[in-house]
Amino acid sequence: MIPTIILILIVILVLVTILRSIRIIPQQRVAIVERLGKYHATLNPGVNLIIPFIDRVARTIDLRTQQVVVPPQMVITRDNVQIQIDTVFFYTVTDPKTATYNIANVVQGIQNITAANIRQVVGHMELDETLAGRDKISLSLRTALDEVTEQWGVRIDRVEIVDIKPPKEIQDAMEKQMKAEREKRANILQAEGERQAAILKAEGEKQSVILRAEGEKESRIREAEGLRQAQQLEAEGRAQAIRLVAEAEKQRIQMLQSAGLDSKVLTYQSFDALKGMADGQATTLFVPSEAMSVLSALGAIKTALSQTPEQD
Repeated sequence: MIPTIILILIVILVLVTILRSIRIIPQQRVAIVERLGKYHATLNPGVNLIIPFIDRVARTIDLRTQQVVVPPQMVITRDNVQIQIDTVFFYTVTDPKTATYNIANVVQGIQNITAANIRQVVGHMELDETLAGRDKISLSLRTALDEVTEQWGVRIDRVEIVDIKPPKEIQDAMEKQMKAEREKRANILQAEGERQAAILKAEGEKQSVILRAEGEKESRIREAEGLRQAQQLEAEGRAQAIRLVAEAEKQRIQMLQSAGLDSKVLTYQSFDALKGMADGQATTLFVPSEAMSVLSALGAIKTALSQTPEQD
């Protein structure tokens, strides 16, 4: 019975030893192994073997990006306004050995440095600058943390200012200021709209007057041009009629001359034309030079006859 019990104890001891010698490390995690209290190795993800009762896993470290919320910090600005700042930061362990043995608590160390640097950075800024300078505060905090965490085997990926809360009375004053500013902008926009409307109305009236004047000018020009063309056509018609009459008379005289008529016949024809003019049927008369002498003689005879009774 005793040998059986001893055998069972040996089997159990062997199984416990085997189980303690096998370490399975999950993905994106590493384990720090100490041998007899001193750093020995870093176990990577997967199945790893250690010497039981001599080696021990001192710490398992997550290599994924970690998020840590910094407790709200009450900070006084340069213009003596007390504000509350909520901060969050993200970090990644780059050297598991350094992060294990160079600092006892990485998260607490980062929180303390963040709180101290927030007071230092915001203390040199006024309230308005603080509310509008979140990026500036985040950059200053990350620069300060990078200088320290590099010795801890930790990389600061990002620092964000979640919220900046000024006192209640400051918030009320800011709301009133924003309301007044919005009303001011609304009044300015309304006045600008009315001014633009007045300008557009004046421009429209101006364009209307100009177009009306241009229309009247164009109408008068067209009317004068039509009158000029009518007069020109009328004058051309009269000139054409005179040329046709002269051409016809010329042809008639040429025909008479070609027929062998002497100057006496031509003179008779001239007297016949004069008779027609006296009847009011002719408006144009061509008088030969021979007829002019005859007419002069007739005028002299008429004058002598009219003076004879007076002498008697």
